Amino acid sequence: MNQKNLTAGLALGLSSVLTLGLAALPGMGQTPHPAPSAMHTSSTDLENWWKNAVIYEIYPRSFQDSNGDGIGDLNGITSRLDYLQKLGVEAIWLSPIYPSPQVDFGYDISDYEGIDPQYGTMADFDRLVAEAKKRDIRIVMDMVMNHSSDKHAWFEESRSSRKNPKRNWYVWKDGKGETATSKGEPPNNWQSDFGHSAWEWDEKTRQYYYHKFYIQQPDFNWNNPEVEKAFDGILKFWMNKGVAGFRFDAITTLFEDPNWIDDKELLDKDGKTYLNDYGDVSLDDARTNNLPEVNRVVEHVRKVEDSVKPNVFPGRRVMIGETYVPTIKDLLAMYGTTDKPEFQLPMDTQVGFINKLDVATFRSKLNDVETKIDGNIPLLVFDNHDNARIDARYGDGVHDTAITRVISTMLFASRGSALFYNGAEIGMKTTPPTRKEDVKDPVGLTGWPKNKGRDGERTPMQWDDSTYAGFSTAAPWLPVPSNKDTINVKSEEADPDSLLNWYESLIRLKKTNPVFIHGENVMLDTENTKVLSWLRKEPGKQAVVVSVNFTAEPQTVNLGATSASETPGHHAKTLLKSPGVADPESLENVQLPPFGVYIGEVE
Repeated sequence: MNQKNLTAGLALGLSSVLTLGLAALPGMGQTPHPAPSAMHTSSTDLENWWKNAVIYEIYPRSFQDSNGDGIGDLNGITSRLDYLQKLGVEAIWLSPIYPSPQVDFGYDISDYEGIDPQYGTMADFDRLVAEAKKRDIRIVMDMVMNHSSDKHAWFEESRSSRKNPKRNWYVWKDGKGETATSKGEPPNNWQSDFGHSAWEWDEKTRQYYYHKFYIQQPDFNWNNPEVEKAFDGILKFWMNKGVAGFRFDAITTLFEDPNWIDDKELLDKDGKTYLNDYGDVSLDDARTNNLPEVNRVVEHVRKVEDSVKPNVFPGRRVMIGETYVPTIKDLLAMYGTTDKPEFQLPMDTQVGFINKLDVATFRSKLNDVETKIDGNIPLLVFDNHDNARIDARYGDGVHDTAITRVISTMLFASRGSALFYNGAEIGMKTTPPTRKEDVKDPVGLTGWPKNKGRDGERTPMQWDDSTYAGFSTAAPWLPVPSNKDTINVKSEEADPDSLLNWYESLIRLKKTNPVFIHGENVMLDTENTKVLSWLRKEPGKQAVVVSVNFTAEPQTVNLGATSASETPGHHAKTLLKSPGVADPESLENVQLPPFGVYIGEVE
């Protein structure tokens, strides 16, 4: 749901070449990965499968169309499970597939216990779960608890009368200065994240309802225990259908300041107010975001999840949080405590959405999440359906493929779980509309031209170079980018030096190298402002060094000068390296070409 990182797309990057060390990962891009279940060695690993998991976000509308209507669907996803297994994916997070008017393309839910006919049937869902299980791939559902669609039966009841039993399921308030003939002003100055007032007048019952997002997405009143009880039932319904957990959308926005005080206006460096993308005065949303009551709800949901025994896959179900929070302390709070656990995997958006290639910032943020969350497991994420793709936020239009290797190395070669968005593995690019009349996302319709919306990162998956990129036999709901001729799965599968095969190799390394599974991160060469380097180590296992060049110029890095406790040796056996990287004779002299990557096992 977060909209802070929408940016314009950049020009096409040039393709570059992967070179894999002879000692590392034989058969790269040609042999299937070991099944994830085969990589676990104990019941403890199976119980906590999510601790080193590779999770793949699918935007179903744009992944694969099976029936020729131009919209992706569940059977389309099922048809691509072999591809996902080969890639090394262990869990799929599906953005919402519930019945919906599709104002926000599924995040406006009208029935929490059904399947939208555009995506298929409940039988299709059951088949997806069963076929995914055969490939050791878990299904994680998107759970939207902040709001429903205004077409949900609950809200229709709520707005039918002030005396309706469900009136208090949503947030209703009187206006300021309301009279018998005037609605007055909204209760306060709070704004929707999608532009303009967060309050909508209802003429029939003569009150305003609150919506943190679209007008058609009224917020639930989480101070009402009946709402919590209803969601307990929804969660149990899907767990009994075999899902392996949930990703909780907009979870930090469940509660609002009970005093309904105006938000503060933000000031620029000159002390003046300024306008946001929607032409509104920019406000601090501290009264409607990340309030402490959220933790109570998450703790309760964790108890509900833990109370339902697994019925498809062994191990605990996972709770993933969409947690755009400002500090590492706030992120730590989302894990809860030993006595009161909350999310196993709150998203660390402080690393993935820095949106500039700055070594010092990445070193600091990665070190924070590796050392300041009380031993919990980080969940790194650099992209999703709400934010411009990697090329638009980190690329330079020339070295985009090489830069994506740099980003993916931080994602998969750091301790913790990794979440990435469909198409990242082939280098799909942000392709925003060029005309307002082509915009589908209401964010773009409201914010045009400054904010073109999220269509650019939601274009159809590029499977081959055919007319509709192998996504559909009909014109898709969003146009296929012209770069599908060179950026597509088919061509990259056939090329052992492709970005896709780089992703496969990194993921295989993450899942099979002993210290990559749970070894700690230790930052190396910490004064270097051009190259980011770190060590993965665990007692009794061979340490691994990782080094990535953040610049468009060649760099030489000395990793052997660190203390013996950090680097137990001066030589390394190459595991993986990017184009132009020579096997170093010693760790004192590792030479990296522009945006080069080196990974080696310390000898």
